[in-house]
Amino acid sequence: MIKRFIYGNPFNTEAVIKELPIENDTPKYGKLDLSEGFTYTYDMKDDIVFGLGENIRGINKRGYRYVSNCTDDAVHTEDKVSLYGAHNFIIILGEKTFGLFFDTPQKIAFDIGYTRQNELKVTMPEKDVNLYYIEGNSLNDIVKEFRQLIGRSYIPPYWAFGYQQSRWGYRNEEDVRKVLDEYRKNEIPLDAIYLDIDYMKDYKDFTVDTDKFPDFEKLVSDMKKEGIRLVPIIDAGVKIEDGYNVYEEGVAKNYFCKREDGTDFVAGVWPGRTHFPDFLNEDAREWFGEQYKFLLDKGIEGFWNDMNEPAIFYSDEGLSEAFSKIEEYKEDKLDVNSYFEFQNLVKGLLNNPDDYKRFYHNVDGEMICHDKLHNLYGYNMTRAAGEAFERLVPEKRILMFSRSSYIGMHRYGGIWTGDNNSWWSHLLLNIKMMPSLNMCGFLYSGADIGGFGCNTTRDLVLRWLAFGIFTPLMRNHSCSIRPQECYQFEQTVDFKNIIDLRYRLIPYIYSEYMKAVLNDEMYFRPLAFDYPSDSFAIHVEDQLMVGEGMMVTPVYEQNAIGRYVYLPEDMLKVKVKGGKLTEEILQKGHHHIDISLDEVVFFIKKNHLIPICEPALNTEKLDTNNLTLIGYVDDSVSYKLYHDDGMSKDYDRKDNMINIQVENDTVISDCDNINFNLKIKREI
Repeated sequence: MIKRFIYGNPFNTEAVIKELPIENDTPKYGKLDLSEGFTYTYDMKDDIVFGLGENIRGINKRGYRYVSNCTDDAVHTEDKVSLYGAHNFIIILGEKTFGLFFDTPQKIAFDIGYTRQNELKVTMPEKDVNLYYIEGNSLNDIVKEFRQLIGRSYIPPYWAFGYQQSRWGYRNEEDVRKVLDEYRKNEIPLDAIYLDIDYMKDYKDFTVDTDKFPDFEKLVSDMKKEGIRLVPIIDAGVKIEDGYNVYEEGVAKNYFCKREDGTDFVAGVWPGRTHFPDFLNEDAREWFGEQYKFLLDKGIEGFWNDMNEPAIFYSDEGLSEAFSKIEEYKEDKLDVNSYFEFQNLVKGLLNNPDDYKRFYHNVDGEMICHDKLHNLYGYNMTRAAGEAFERLVPEKRILMFSRSSYIGMHRYGGIWTGDNNSWWSHLLLNIKMMPSLNMCGFLYSGADIGGFGCNTTRDLVLRWLAFGIFTPLMRNHSCSIRPQECYQFEQTVDFKNIIDLRYRLIPYIYSEYMKAVLNDEMYFRPLAFDYPSDSFAIHVEDQLMVGEGMMVTPVYEQNAIGRYVYLPEDMLKVKVKGGKLTEEILQKGHHHIDISLDEVVFFIKKNHLIPICEPALNTEKLDTNNLTLIGYVDDSVSYKLYHDDGMSKDYDRKDNMINIQVENDTVISDCDNINFNLKIKREI
């Protein structure tokens, strides 16, 4: 059951696809105060609070303060209140269980037991908001209702479930070919190589530097013959340069964000001085989306959108103010206060909130300050691309994910969790962030495996890979001095074996992903969602349910030889080492599991099946017509396997869903093209 309440004059974010009647009363639980802006208060008692998508800290958000304010901040420490996304959906689990979605683009603060231990307080400066109140029979029901409200999640091409390698540092064609050669030499599976900003001519969107990539189309073609897709980056800022067609068209058609006086706003980003496309303007959004054709025509089938909070290094106004202040400092000696003010002058130019008040969007003829719509910018950049792909290549799925996002963008692309670091704490943060993102519709998601910043270590990459094999987006990405491609480390075979396991599990991962999308469910779930009456399980945050039948228990501590695991029911432990699977039935309760660096462990729920196949060098070479079913079952069990061509968009075809039934030791399915081998454990 969903009820919609409107306060003030909210902006239509288009996050919601269903039109609901407006209620005349107030939400069933909690108190509202509209005297100054908007305040919602609720007495939490012993409640657990889930949600907020991409954010710091735990799955249970109690005990801290979070602010939805899309922010380019690469230092994801516990004291930060904002990251790249704005995902204003929470579920309260307690004596009363319900969900709340605050649909507003303005900055919104969630004080969840931070100021007062048992008080949830949601505040925003203006009372303009669509508030959706959601009840259901369970946590999963509430998520399902919310996901049906906001629309179906993005579906990537099948190859995007393969392993992907990226680095800010592949500067030319030779670098790219070397990456493929090294992966092939070590027989490590790979499906994509990424191009960061260095592939562009002077960091200009929708250009290729022909000095570095003399025959880009041939490179794309050569890679594709090897089963490798090249995935280039697209940034939000458009370089100001005469003769650059994207810049000149944008200026001529008034498609860039404006200052209050009507001139085009200028911000410094990677190319230097740039303009920002006005993605809140429908015509500008269509125009920018059409620019992707330049790379699509060269054979590109995937993109990642970046710097779209939008990130600002400086503005003309900000620079002018800073230089004026520096002139003042020349006249006087710096005291302790003015010294620190001086020191922070340059740092303060980066993503300065004042700059977000300096430019405007044209929304249906009305000029609205960016500060009021800030959280929608990255969402609408990716929307521009997604809508363009439907026009330009309607028959084909295109990989697309973004750094900045708002609920609604989940229909057009996935997200990666931004510029993390090679810290063990960020591996744990990755684990805890996944189910929260799934709640908000972002199923195609993952972190930079190994860490983007700082120098990584061999053991951290191996442990991160051991979790990353379960995330739909599995990408190793970095900018550090120490290279972290898998072939850069000793005993490369350990990396190969873990990534091989990813490819063996793709039949399950892809099937469970597709079912989660089509049924508006979660691919990753906290244990509380499956075991709500288990008082211990509801507090476990470092184990996750993956799909309908699997539980993962990653190791996330340096030098650990294993970890403690809580089993909420009897389960089958599967340990994989050197390509060999060993299985053991463990009883409900607490266990210490030995897990060495070259091992991966996961668990299968009783009376569930996991389809696996033999590994291959890329997804195109996977033999998914010969599958092995592993599990822990009684005499009979069933499983629905989603199986399609991985590229077309006819997702709801009945023959995409294959029904599998195991009776005693016999497999019965309604698909004659797939052979099933059976490898199951039964109770002794």
